[in-house]
Amino acid sequence: MIQVERDIQVKCAVICPISTADKKSLSPQSRITEAEGLAKAINLQVCYKEALNLKTIKPSLYFSRGFIERISPIIAENEIELLVIDTSLSPIQQRNLEKELNVKVIDRTALILEIFGERAQTREGVLQVELAHLTYQRSRLVRSWTHLERQRGGAGFLGGPGETQIEMDRRIIDDKIVRLKKELEKVRKTRNIQRSARRKVPYPIVTLVGYTNAGKSTLFNYLTSSGVMAADMLFATLDPTMRKLTLPSGKEIILSDTVGFISDLPHELVMAFRATLEEVLNADIIVHIRDIFNEDTLSQRSDVLKVLESLGLKDIEYAQNYIEVWNKADLLNPEEHNVWENQALKNENCILLSALSGEGCEKLLQIIEQKLTNSYLKYSIMIPNEDGKTAAWLHKNALVENIVTQEGCDIYKVQISADNLSRLAKTAGKNNRISIRRET
Repeated sequence: MIQVERDIQVKCAVICPISTADKKSLSPQSRITEAEGLAKAINLQVCYKEALNLKTIKPSLYFSRGFIERISPIIAENEIELLVIDTSLSPIQQRNLEKELNVKVIDRTALILEIFGERAQTREGVLQVELAHLTYQRSRLVRSWTHLERQRGGAGFLGGPGETQIEMDRRIIDDKIVRLKKELEKVRKTRNIQRSARRKVPYPIVTLVGYTNAGKSTLFNYLTSSGVMAADMLFATLDPTMRKLTLPSGKEIILSDTVGFISDLPHELVMAFRATLEEVLNADIIVHIRDIFNEDTLSQRSDVLKVLESLGLKDIEYAQNYIEVWNKADLLNPEEHNVWENQALKNENCILLSALSGEGCEKLLQIIEQKLTNSYLKYSIMIPNEDGKTAAWLHKNALVENIVTQEGCDIYKVQISADNLSRLAKTAGKNNRISIRRET
């Protein structure tokens, strides 16, 4: 990992190679801005940046010899200590570039891993980042050692050749990976127990997802009056946070803030953070936050949907439990605001809002509540007059439309979810004076 002291900035250069085979959909300027933001997120001082068009990729150096000759004096002149390449480099390309330029080189995956290593706070987050680091480093041991001679096996001078240093290091890393996976498996089991506990408590889960720096944490703070870190930087939030939120009707839900997604999210991170990202799979409602002020908002939307698809949520944008939030409306000029607002009015799953000013937030809560109740069923529940506990439970966990008081009992006309109906049926099984009847 890069050792960066908080009061000392490492000088770096950021190169964004763009080739005809590159599948990235962001514009060159956006890619430069994003890569620079990633570098600054771990306190790197960007002294030089360039978006470089490549016709071909060289297997040994990635870049052409002409680029190497051109960038060398720039690195020397600016006293650059680190070269960030905004793409995935092979171990050989990374090693050869370091030899040619006499400077440390990291690629996009390593940079994102560094940010996650810097931001991880919880025990689970630290374990996940460490696992991702080791998985990434395992294939790059070839560039980490110059003393790769074989260690002599056996006794005295007659022993045959033993392990090479690189084999020993790879074995050590493999042992650490196995240990981390076992620890993370315990974390997953704990998380599953927590999920089971939440299922017993009748609180629907609403999860915020979106591209990094789209405004998820700002919206989370506005809705829940929390103090989760929200800053104009990439990956300000890493560890997931949950808070209880009361909807306009009084119904309570759990709102979950998740780590931001990014284009070309490293495979190592997707796998390591799968336990965390699985919270999205268990959500009753998925709220996708988009930064519509960003010129690449459509590309960012596509990147988020690809990550969700990799988790098993295919065609999620057409699902009933999907809401798309068009955030940062406060930055739009009046004409742009009207255009986006008119588009939102044509799609019941979309809403224009500003997490900073609060514009549209009340409407978002109404949409969430509407989607939660769309799957509700209508029932007539008869309970004894003196059963205040069940009556209070109904008011809290169902939508009470009407109450008819009769001698000895009250009849509640309600809309209720299948899960809560199942819980009520268990209570009715213990108390034969509670009657449940489906309304047509």
